[in-house]
Amino acid sequence: MSEYILGIETSCDETAVAIVKNGKEIVANVVASQIESHKRFGGVVPEIASRHHVEQITMVLEEAFKETEMTIDDIDAVAVTEGPGLVGALLVGVNAAKALAFAHQKPLIGVHHIAGHIYANRLVKEFSFPLLALVVSGGHTELVLMKDHGDFEIIGETRDDAAGEAYDKVARTLKLPYPGGPKIDQLAQEGNMVIDFPRAWLEEGSFDFSFSGLKSAVINTLHNAKQRGEEFRQEDIATSFQASVVDVLVEKTYLAAKHYQVKQVIVAGGVAANKGLRAAMEAKFKKSKPELLFPPISLCTDNAAMIAAAGSVAFKQGHRADWDLNANPGLSMEKYSQRMMSCD
Repeated sequence: MSEYILGIETSCDETAVAIVKNGKEIVANVVASQIESHKRFGGVVPEIASRHHVEQITMVLEEAFKETEMTIDDIDAVAVTEGPGLVGALLVGVNAAKALAFAHQKPLIGVHHIAGHIYANRLVKEFSFPLLALVVSGGHTELVLMKDHGDFEIIGETRDDAAGEAYDKVARTLKLPYPGGPKIDQLAQEGNMVIDFPRAWLEEGSFDFSFSGLKSAVINTLHNAKQRGEEFRQEDIATSFQASVVDVLVEKTYLAAKHYQVKQVIVAGGVAANKGLRAAMEAKFKKSKPELLFPPISLCTDNAAMIAAAGSVAFKQGHRADWDLNANPGLSMEKYSQRMMSCD
């Protein structure tokens, strides 16, 4: 018998609703982007994001059901991002999910945002454990070891700036339009590596990351060049910066995959759409034992299909949220993993 999970995602600036069948098949996936609203501010304004979610959530829900000609009666459970994220934005999705689930007496499931990004890959291919997930986004850079569904162990994380955050700050320094990450990736395909920016390898055996020094090195290089009256091509700075980020991400992922002898390596998060990262990962893992998986570009950025996919696993493990479910902007992966495994 088929199982249908409705997913709701409002952790940042995307209002998204999706329906996923049996945890692996997307039936509907509707996303209302707010990029145009935040572009003039150079980044996401939390209050504006929350307001847009309130305005759009009902319309996005209706569109998802309209696409499929399904009704809430066809849904087995409602999954929603409970954290981490912007608290005001999360509250809109959580309350919409609670109202819908309560009104129709459907099970309610809280999902960790990063777990969602990881499970976007399961919409492409079934997981083989143990697996290693490289999560790279604006707010997260982590290596997550999974030995089973719902079992998340962070074996490496950023000690300062996330990779995506470094991309955004460098993009602003280069006066690139928001969102800056994709623009840097585009320019990096056209430039030359003219500066050997630093790579933070940290102490031997560590799978942690650090991008604050790199970000500062790029900003200082541009500032000093301006004072001397020198100019750099944006394309060359983008190429040099991206080479440093990608080198560290790929090498640390490769070493961790080898150390833990995983069967699969998956890449997740907004930066998983980066062409430079994809090409370097494919080249590095071409002849290696672990299978390499990327989600399609449409599932790299925030969406609700990934939340429904992760929610499907939680649903099967017996997890059910209470009606006092609340937005949890600081929800840790460790606590979420403990909760998932305790339900198994």
